[in-house]
Amino acid sequence: MSQEPTNAPPLGRAPVFGLITPEDWYRIPLQPQDRREASVAALVKRQFAGVDDQPVLRRKTEEQLLGTAEAGAEQGGAVLYLSFLEAGGIPLSASLLVSHLYEKFDALDAVAALVGSGEVGLITLPAAGRAARLVRREQSKQSRKLGSEFQDTVVEYFVPVPDRDEVLMLTFSTPLEPIADAMVELFDAVAGTLCWQRQSDEDVQNYTGDEEAWATN
Repeated sequence: MSQEPTNAPPLGRAPVFGLITPEDWYRIPLQPQDRREASVAALVKRQFAGVDDQPVLRRKTEEQLLGTAEAGAEQGGAVLYLSFLEAGGIPLSASLLVSHLYEKFDALDAVAALVGSGEVGLITLPAAGRAARLVRREQSKQSRKLGSEFQDTVVEYFVPVPDRDEVLMLTFSTPLEPIADAMVELFDAVAGTLCWQRQSDEDVQNYTGDEEAWATN
């Protein structure tokens, strides 16, 4: 299992988090910018391997992926996952944005006020402990542009970081309204793998500003 880092300043012993995602989910670190762009370029190269006659499509794909990654970074995201799972040749489109809210998790009411509309409930994750879970449905800008009547299904998990005035937020999204229930079950399964790992003094001293510096396998 790979361990994903928080992006809180390296002061004190803030825990890092571990998360298991499906093998066909591609991970894009969002900070710093050059690393984000290199990760997107590597993804495009992988997706177009052996395809040399689609330069326009390749360029548009890279622009779209960069736009998605940049939007995630602007929302305070640390890591973005994109799903390339398929079932019967049909892409199971989904994304996961991992970000941080520097707010204290006092109660469900506080989270509900923070996130606005949606179905909010308190849950307990197997390893990470208590969390708030929000489910909402919305029509994305892309769907409106395409004239689609389908809505995106968004599931968000707000998990307090141990001993910190900070909340880890997992934002899952899928445009696949006809199979939204099945995708939500997948999101719940991924969120259920979230766990915490304490840093040692050596970890803190050796922090370099690169999020991979926190990673352990």
